[in-house]
Amino acid sequence: MNSRATWTDRIADAAIALVLIALALSSLFPFVYILATSLSPMEQVLRGGIILWPERFSFDAYSTILGNTNFVRSLYITAVTTIGGTFVNLALTTFMAYPLSKKTLPGRETVLLLVTITILFSGGMIPTYIVVNKLGLLDSVWSLILPGAISAFNLIILKNFFQGIPSELEEAGKIDGCRTFGLLFRIVLPLSMPALATFTLFYAVGNWNQFFNAVLYITKPELWTVQVFLRQMIFQGSTQDVMGQSGFSGGQDILPVTIQMAAIVVSTLPILVVYPFLQKHFAKGVLLGSVKG
Repeated sequence: MNSRATWTDRIADAAIALVLIALALSSLFPFVYILATSLSPMEQVLRGGIILWPERFSFDAYSTILGNTNFVRSLYITAVTTIGGTFVNLALTTFMAYPLSKKTLPGRETVLLLVTITILFSGGMIPTYIVVNKLGLLDSVWSLILPGAISAFNLIILKNFFQGIPSELEEAGKIDGCRTFGLLFRIVLPLSMPALATFTLFYAVGNWNQFFNAVLYITKPELWTVQVFLRQMIFQGSTQDVMGQSGFSGGQDILPVTIQMAAIVVSTLPILVVYPFLQKHFAKGVLLGSVKG
């Protein structure tokens, strides 16, 4: 019976592994296809048949897209929004979560209730737009950072993580003369690296992929994020209309679809490059808030 059960378990594990591998490959295939198309010459793209590997490599699309000032500017705006926004996100979330983790804080329950309500109900698009407009943030990078500066869900998770840190450590820090900020920066934050790395990744991906707020609050083309730039390239119907304002010369040997694919690859790579550096902490951070046995 034990032998049969063992073989049954092995077969089940193998079947599950094969299904997961198939799902992983199917999710990876679109990106591989985009990469292969962006590296293919015009004649091969017109002929079709590109699946996983181009017959001959051509980097003309990448030299064209990286030589275009509109696209490079959109990458710069997105990078500024991502780096600055992630810093603001982490700073404000941390500075709000830490005091809320203290049960002696006056009005703590009321603040937590208000934070929880924002998870279930939001002000809506029009009231938020009016607030952003009244603050004079339209057509500025701050309109992409401040409206979503704190995620209520991340705030509650980080607050629970801070509560799990032994209070004896902070008491020892107080004996050594640390004040509130000393306790936070010297004791609490170093012990919270898995949580901070996880939220850094979440916030960075959200800021990099930000699209709706950019469409809603940004009207100047010179302040487009890379996501809006790609949207204009794909849905406006003419790549040259979007890129030509800054001297784009789309030669006859480069197809618009190849340029679009190259732009997608370039705009995706930064997040793929950052992820491996946070993966070590991310594996621990995804278990935040789980029930311990």
